[in-house]
Amino acid sequence: MELRKPVWTTSSFVLYAGAFTVLLGSALALAYLSDAYGDAAFVGWVLLPLAVLFVIAHAFRGRGEWLPAGLFIVVDLVVWLVFLGALLEWWGWAPDEGGPFDGWHWGLWLMILIAIATAFVDLAIFKFPLLVVFPPVLAWLLVVDVLSGGGDWAAVLTLFIGLFYLGVGRALDGGGSRPNGFWVHVVAGVLIGGALLQWWNSSDTDWALVAVTGLVFIGIARWARRSSWAVLGYLGIFMAATYFVVQWSGLGDLPFLFFGQGGGGGELRPWVPGLVYGVVGLFLVLVGRLVGRRTEESAA
Repeated sequence: MELRKPVWTTSSFVLYAGAFTVLLGSALALAYLSDAYGDAAFVGWVLLPLAVLFVIAHAFRGRGEWLPAGLFIVVDLVVWLVFLGALLEWWGWAPDEGGPFDGWHWGLWLMILIAIATAFVDLAIFKFPLLVVFPPVLAWLLVVDVLSGGGDWAAVLTLFIGLFYLGVGRALDGGGSRPNGFWVHVVAGVLIGGALLQWWNSSDTDWALVAVTGLVFIGIARWARRSSWAVLGYLGIFMAATYFVVQWSGLGDLPFLFFGQGGGGGELRPWVPGLVYGVVGLFLVLVGRLVGRRTEESAA
């Protein structure tokens, strides 16, 4: 089976919507079963959707329908993670309650390694790009959990791992694995942006840096020819704009911005949201045109 890239059509949209609705239904059902039964019984119950999804995925693959096959194996892999977690809970290997990355979690590390191996096996069989999300995310969780106790050191590790994934994504872009590279770029951008937001989230200077980083992400999108960086860059700029809207308008927290109710104290400036978002939007249009022209020139 050759590596394929999903194309956005009415059919693919409905398939994605249906598969993720199945995932939602499975999550709700498993949440109910985890409350209704003990640890051992819950492990048994998880086996049911795990087996059904596995059979459906391979049935579609046998018929040559690669897209639904890939979607169902993705859902099955998520349920597989739940199954591994249920086993840890049953055997008493699950981490004790605490903060993220707090303590040494031998059982969790074993679960992550098994899940990474499973994801690579599924990827080799189904060659479905969305499966690429699992190994880098799980590897990030493993490395940060082993080497840090959370806080700033976890953010430092996350930043360097994100930069490493950017390099991996660029390497994948150069050959026949380009469809897989998309999701590596997505994970890289989320990790880098998340690490920076861990540090820059309180002052005017912090959020100005977030906005500048958003522009850098748009530049990376043009350099790497990956639109996911532009989407993340826009989100950073929008979040920074929203911060300044809250600070300058006097309208209070976000729920009040769109209903014209005061909540922040001080002088109200209800015209600020429209002005700030309008200016930011026009600026992004200019940036988009500039990037588009340079791309056209480089392709000429």
